[in-house]
Amino acid sequence: MIVYSGIHTRRGEEKSRNENFYVDLFPGTFYDDNRNEFKSDKNSGGFTMKKWKLSIIMLIALSMVLAACGQSKDKEGSSGDSKEDSKTSLYDQVMEEGELLVGTEGTYPPFTFHDESGELTGFDVEIAREVAKRLGVEAKFQETQWDAMFEGLNSKRFDMIANQVGIREDRQEKYDFSTPYIESSAVVVVSKDNNDVKTFEDIKGLTSAQSLTSNYRDIAEKNGAEIQPVEGLAQSIQLLEQGRVDVTVNDKISILDYLKKQPKANVKIAAEAEDAGQSGLMFRKGNDKLVEEVNKALEEMKEDGTYKEISEKWFGEDVSPK
Repeated sequence: MIVYSGIHTRRGEEKSRNENFYVDLFPGTFYDDNRNEFKSDKNSGGFTMKKWKLSIIMLIALSMVLAACGQSKDKEGSSGDSKEDSKTSLYDQVMEEGELLVGTEGTYPPFTFHDESGELTGFDVEIAREVAKRLGVEAKFQETQWDAMFEGLNSKRFDMIANQVGIREDRQEKYDFSTPYIESSAVVVVSKDNNDVKTFEDIKGLTSAQSLTSNYRDIAEKNGAEIQPVEGLAQSIQLLEQGRVDVTVNDKISILDYLKKQPKANVKIAAEAEDAGQSGLMFRKGNDKLVEEVNKALEEMKEDGTYKEISEKWFGEDVSPK
């Protein structure tokens, strides 16, 4: 047997590297000079062609497994790019980057919308900007549709939502909220000369203008009112002023916003429900430090009068939770 740097040849004669020699990858095989081919040495228990093919398949399979393991490690190493996955907390990241990413609709006046100049504005927008300012960072708004709002927070497109998100038990199981920054309740609206309706019970037997898909329709029906279907608040007020309906039940904040824009409207709030819904800024769970600092900012805003100033600008009165 002749050896070329660890490469073996059979039949006791040296072969040129560029001529007929066999690299003995599998013991028990030899090169037949007469037939110019590789053959199995049956006496030595050499490899059959079937075994040879099986070995190649096993080598290919092994290489694929090793490649898959390498890709898996790459994926594991590339995960954790989000703020929470790093050793630094989300709050620290926000402070380091100097910006607070805020999810909002931008199409829901008077809370978050674009004014005539195209600038994003609204009650929630101003609250979020002031909170960010007191944290020492800038609010960067990421506009998205309401249906995709929560998923945007889940996928970490933004750090916080400012979009009149009601604080409910089912949501609190999945998310963290700031202390409530606004509350609103159902109200009964009548014409200014109507002094008979003073409570929700007084609307029994009266005609109430309501959007059919609104939960305020349910409230009106539960109190015995007959429903006149309308497309929205503007039509409700129009029918009320024309005397074609007796009342409408709606959201207090929406009514205040309407009266702020239409001060000459011939309607008034006659009754307000005792139970009010509250909204808060919403966060992914596990970011306690950021929630804590946002709550501090909100409390400072209420104490120094900034919150009241923003509230009166949009609604004509303080709408903070009582």
